[in-house]
Formats: sequence, structure tokens, C-alpha cells
Amino acid sequence: MAIFRRGWLPGVLWVFPALVSSSAVARGMTLAVGPGKAFATPCAALAAAQDGDRVEIDAAGTYTGDVCAITANTLTITGMGGRAHIDAGGKNAQGKGIWVIQGHDTVVENIEFSGASVPDQNGAGIRQEGSNLTLRNCFFHDNENGILSGADASSEILIESTEFARNGFGDGYSHNLYIGTIKKFTLRASYSHSAKIGHLVKSRALENHILYNRLTGEADGTESYEINLPDAGTSYVIGNLIQQGPTTDNAAMLDFASESAKNGGQGLYVVNNTFVNERGGNSVFVSVGSAFSSAAVVKNNAFVGPGTAVNQASAIQAGNVLTLDAGLVDVAHFDYHLLPGSACQNQGVPAGNAADGSSLVADFDYVHPLGVEPRLSDGAIDSGAFEFMSGVASGGKTGSSAGGAPSPKGGSSATAEGGSLATAEGGSLATAGGGASAAGSSEASGCGCRLARGENSSVLVWAWLLALPRLRKHRPPGKRAGRQRNRS
Repeated sequence: MAIFRRGWLPGVLWVFPALVSSSAVARGMTLAVGPGKAFATPCAALAAAQDGDRVEIDAAGTYTGDVCAITANTLTITGMGGRAHIDAGGKNAQGKGIWVIQGHDTVVENIEFSGASVPDQNGAGIRQEGSNLTLRNCFFHDNENGILSGADASSEILIESTEFARNGFGDGYSHNLYIGTIKKFTLRASYSHSAKIGHLVKSRALENHILYNRLTGEADGTESYEINLPDAGTSYVIGNLIQQGPTTDNAAMLDFASESAKNGGQGLYVVNNTFVNERGGNSVFVSVGSAFSSAAVVKNNAFVGPGTAVNQASAIQAGNVLTLDAGLVDVAHFDYHLLPGSACQNQGVPAGNAADGSSLVADFDYVHPLGVEPRLSDGAIDSGAFEFMSGVASGGKTGSSAGGAPSPKGGSSATAEGGSLATAEGGSLATAGGGASAAGSSEASGCGCRLARGENSSVLVWAWLLALPRLRKHRPPGKRAGRQRNRS
């Protein structure tokens, strides 16, 4: 019998086979970086790296100002002993940012990027120019852009268990993360917050999967859109916590096709999210541009606060709750679990399938910080990102919530600091990682739960595949990147 614990996948979480590329396995030499290692700095090792190599960066080292372009393909670059911190220190590579990744099929794990600043105010922690990138357990903060990608119709970008905070120059053209016109973008189990005028998530990808994240402007954020998908495309927004604070710069929270519908696609699917508007009146939770003629599917969402749920008259809506008070555990500290008697209980409907037949069911709950757990149910579907009954029937110890308040969800909380995870085989799997907090990481919710993640998180993949009762298919089988201001 599978045993699941709250927050039990703190690092790489659930890598589906279809999303695991061959580049995730190191096939060449291992290049060690840090005090007493073969290479003193990451860029020295990256300059020497050949296709398929693995670069291991000791988090104990200091790498301020170590900026460079990366040209080798199929590299795995990982921080060891915690997150290795690369601060720009006033320098930049090619006038673009800290790392300019020009090689293909790159994996970056356990790295912290900060301080990217360039003369054109568009500096990025990572400027992605090659095809295919995977980011896991990274932290981008206080850059002009967190990550900025170019346009590559063959490229796929996967970001999981990664935090973005306080990125943006403040001009509305730079964002926590900005994905260009690529084939496919997936963001899951991640935390984007407190952007400076720009968006928490911006993507022009032809296909978008925004799954089980916390996307919150918070009290100090002046972000514009929480999610901006300006050119449409097939887009799945499922199981997210989405909040705009009182100082947000835009009334809309999820913006879709506001510039064009040129990406086409099969539709917009917004299912089992919790939206919280603390900005005030006249807000639109889901804003669909007039250029997009297909009906958006908007089901089982909790829309909390004043405003219009969806502005598209033809949208297919069912199971949504629009209310000023949904009965959430602790809105002030971003704990959106349901209290007994919540207006969201048992209000959901079967989510159904997307146009290609794939399931739209929300299978997971986001667990702060940077994790997920299986979404359980008593048989009735609740609206919003959480099921009230998840974990309650087990009678386990109440887990702690994002804001430090008790959570109605039962079960012990597994940590990222050397605990063990039960597997479907009945054995135990030690979690990767050590005890130090990630340097420079912030936790605006005040829970003090910003944990360092381990460098060998990929070992959790097999535990997940063994324990997962089923794999639902709600996911279908130049120097200066374009800068467009999206403010209304």
C-alpha cells in the first residue's frame, strides 16, 4: 500500500516518463567546482565541459561575479551540499545576464541566481538560447528577469520546485519568468511571488502547463498579471494558488490572448485553482481576449474576493464558487485549505476531458514550499486547489500550513532535511539534502519553512513511480529578447 506524506516530494517531485529526456542522465565526465576542487569557479568548469558532462558545484564556495555563456550540449549542472549561489556582482555575460545557455538539452539543479543587471535593463539569471531546458530546485531573486528565453519552435522548458522572487527592473517589461515562443512550457510545484511591476509568470509558448504552483503577489508585490499567456496556445492551469495583493499593478489575474490568438491551440483549461483577490473591486479573475474565439473551460475554481470570475460570455463554467469569504484556513498567511463548512465544499463537478481526450482532473495539492502531495477525496469534489477531506480520514497528525496555522489535512510532514520517505515497496528512501537554509531565500508568509533541497533529488523519481496509483493524462500526448509591456 502506498504511503503518502504531506510535502513528501520536496525536490524533483514527480517526473513523468514522457518528460524525462536523455539529458537528465550524465553520460560524460564529472567536473567538480569549489574550494579544493579541480575548478575554482563554475564558469571555469563550464568552459572546459564537453557534451554530456556533469558539473557539480560545491555550495560552500563563493562565486560572485562568475558569469559566462554555456555552449556544450546535454550538460547537467548541479549544486552540491545545498544551493550553490551565483551572484552577478555587477557583471554580466554578453550583456544578457549571469548564465547565457546556448547549448541544447541542459539540466540545472540546486542553483541560486541573483543580482543580474545589464545596461538595457533586461538582465536575466538565466538567458536561455538553446533548445530544451530543465530547472529543478533553483532560486531566482532580485534580478531584472528571473529567467528569459528566446523563441525556438522546437524547444521545451520544464521548471519544477523552483522559486522566483522580486525580479523585475520595475518598468513592466521584465518579469519573474518570461518564456518566449517555444513548443512547450511546464511549470509545476514552484513558487513565484513579489515581482516588481512585471508578471509572476509570462509565457508565449504554444503549449502551457501551469500545474500545482503558488503564484502570489503578496503584500510587497507590485506585479502586473499573475499569469500572462498573451498569444493563447493550448493552456492548462490546474491546481494553483493564485493571489493578487493590494498593490498589484493590474486588475486581471490570469490573462489569456490579450495580444493575439496566433498560437492557436485547442483551448484554455482552468480547473481547481484558488484565486484570491486582495486588490479590491473591478478585478477579473480570468480574462480572455476577444481574439480567442473558442470557449474557455473554467471549472471547479474558488474565486475569492470582489470581481468578475470570467469575462468571456461563451466560457464553459461549472463548479466554480465566487464569494467574498470562501472559508479558508488563513488567507493572510496564504493557507487556502478549507475550513469545515467552507463555501467550496462539495461544489465541484466532474472536470471532464480536454479537446484531445486527456483528463482535466486535479491529481495533486501544492505543498509549501515547492512540493506536492496526492489530492485525496471523500467522493465529492470540492472547488478550489484543495480537497477538505484530503488526509483527514487517516487520523494522522495535523500538518503545518504555509502560514504556520494548523492545516485541516492530516498526516505527518516529511521534511527535506534527512528524513525518510516510505515507498510502495514498504521500504524507506532517505530524502536528499542537508539542513542549511538556502542563502538569500525569503519566506514572505512568515512560516520559517524555507528549506534547502538536496542535490540528488532524482532518486525520488522511482519512489514516486512505485507509489503513484495511476498516472492521469491531463497533459496532452538575438541579444535582446522581445520586451512588451502588459499593463492596463
